[in-house]
Formats: sequence, structure tokens, C-alpha cells
Amino acid sequence: MEVLEILIVILAAYLIGSIPTGYIIVKLFTGKDIRTIGSGSTGATNVKRVMGKKWFFTVMILDAIKGALPVVLAEIFTSSFAGIGLLPVLAAVAVIIGHSKSIFLKFTGGKSVASGVGTILALNWQVGLIIAAVWAVITYFSKYVSLGSITALFISPFLMWYFKEPAAYICYCALGAIYIIYLHRENIGRLIRGEENKVRE
Repeated sequence: MEVLEILIVILAAYLIGSIPTGYIIVKLFTGKDIRTIGSGSTGATNVKRVMGKKWFFTVMILDAIKGALPVVLAEIFTSSFAGIGLLPVLAAVAVIIGHSKSIFLKFTGGKSVASGVGTILALNWQVGLIIAAVWAVITYFSKYVSLGSITALFISPFLMWYFKEPAAYICYCALGAIYIIYLHRENIGRLIRGEENKVRE
């Protein structure tokens, strides 16, 4: 029964994470394939290049909800490993992999920042709100979305530790931060060279 619950959680979370929100919205309203524009990402920042600020926030919110939903469902409807947070964490991992490697887009996708923040909000709302605020402040003053994203996710495991959350949550945030920073490796190179695009340019 425990194995079945684990498999259901992982599969359901991956499929939910794979729903390509940015791709669908851009395709629906413009007929364009977001993967052929800008960075090729399906995330909110690339959507902004095509459809503007309103849709940037729309996609970001939808992706955050997409990240939070499987984690919340895993917490409510699963009983295996209760107390150590394993199944919500497995759901969170599956969501961010699904977002970045969507089965519906031949395993392409976004960089999992908004969906990752959504998973963290579902695990601990205080930590989620803090990293969202950190992202907003750094992005606003630096004008670099990537810098805000990297910094916010980097501090998430330390915040989980501070709030005395289970080891599974701390490990998830640490591994998730590493994965999302890896997905931003080209952005990091451009930041170092001074070539990264600014959000308000």
C-alpha cells in the first residue's frame, strides 16, 4: 500500500507539474510557440517578452498554484510516512521536474522557480512568503529576475532549518535550490559577463 501511494503521488504530481501554463497561454492568445522566443523557456519571464507584465504575473501565479496543489493533496490524502514529510516532498520534487521537463512538450519547459516557490509555500507558508519577498526585493532593485530567483531559492533550506521543519523539507529545499540554480547556469554566465537581460528593459 505504501509503495502504491508513493507511485500515485509521484505520477500525479509530475503530470500536474508538466502542464505547460506559459506555453498554453502564449499559444492560445498569439499562436506562437514560446519555446522559439527569447530564452526558449515556458516560464513567466519569457512570457513577459511576448505578452507583457500582466501575463508575467498571471503565469507566475498559475505556476505557483500548480506547484502547491500536489503537495497539499499529498499532505491531505496520503497516510504513509506521516510525520516525516516524505510524500509531500516527493510530490514537490515531481512537480518541479515536471515543470522543467514536461512530458507534453517533449521534456522541455521552464526553470521551475514559480512552481518551486509554490511547493515551498505548501510545505511552510512562512518560508514561502519570505523567499517570495526576497525574490521581489532583489528583482526590483537589481532588475534581474534570475538573480532574485537564485538568491531566494538558495536561502530556502536555511529558512526551513530555522523554522525547525522535518529533515525531508530541508533536504528538498537544498536539492531543489541546486537543481534550479543548475537550470539557471546560462543566466549565471550572462550575469558574470554583464549580458543578462533586465526585467524592465
